[in-house]
Amino acid sequence: MQFSVRAPASSANLGPGFDALGLALDLWNTITIDAHVTESSVTYSGDDAVTMAGHENYSVRAMHLLADEHQRTLPPFHLHADIQVPVARGLGSSAAAIVSGLVAANQLLHLGLTANELFQVAARIEGHGDNVGAAMYGGAILSVPALGRAIPLNDGADLGLVAVVFIPEVTGATWVARAELPQHVPLADAAFNIGASGGIVAGMLGNDHEAIAAGMHDRLHEPPRSRLYPHLMAMTDAARTAGAVGACLSGAGPAILALTVPDRAEAVAAAMQAIAPSTGIAGSCITLPIATTGATLTPTD
Repeated sequence: MQFSVRAPASSANLGPGFDALGLALDLWNTITIDAHVTESSVTYSGDDAVTMAGHENYSVRAMHLLADEHQRTLPPFHLHADIQVPVARGLGSSAAAIVSGLVAANQLLHLGLTANELFQVAARIEGHGDNVGAAMYGGAILSVPALGRAIPLNDGADLGLVAVVFIPEVTGATWVARAELPQHVPLADAAFNIGASGGIVAGMLGNDHEAIAAGMHDRLHEPPRSRLYPHLMAMTDAARTAGAVGACLSGAGPAILALTVPDRAEAVAAAMQAIAPSTGIAGSCITLPIATTGATLTPTD
């Protein structure tokens, strides 16, 4: 048996939707599984191949976890991971790996699990469903903790927006970014975020750019994380001034996401790039469509 699974990058939170909102981006990691081997192994390609070598492979980890949950043993396999999603930048590289691994194990073991069932496992592994939901289903999604599936908000096909992403050269660690978060927040800030998150959900469901713009503001995690990321506030302000519908920290950072109509993408990218030197953060911007599909398996034999 030989097949490949690809899963998209994703941006979590979209500002106020902490651990709840995710958006799939048209940048993909691909794993290729070859079960015609007698001993398991892992190889890498892509810009972060050197970074990943010698570290635990999240796809392999997810594969073994799913097998253990079903009291099954994986056959030997060679896994080649082509890493196109930047690692440790807040663009869901771990989620893409986890989702790809679960889809691969489901195929190898002939488990017949649905996307919703695989999402539940992925959310348990990741600890929240925002990134893994976007990677599994594609488009914009809402993850509700008590619900065993992600709620699709918009597949991106009719939203009329693209993502301009500033990717810093420096990396970030999710656990470090979470350590910056306060244990208690003022009631006014919690109420603000509830309303803002509702604005994004309504905007995504109704293709309402004004609602998305009003919603993409956060008072819970971005202010404390700005201590880690000196470019955060200046760059999101610059993106909005240049015409972006909204801008936010991508996941736990350090990448910055701006959503904009395609005609403003070049201006928004230029504004974000121009502000970077004054913050002391080097990096580059890329413009990505919203990925309309999630993890996809393709047989190769």
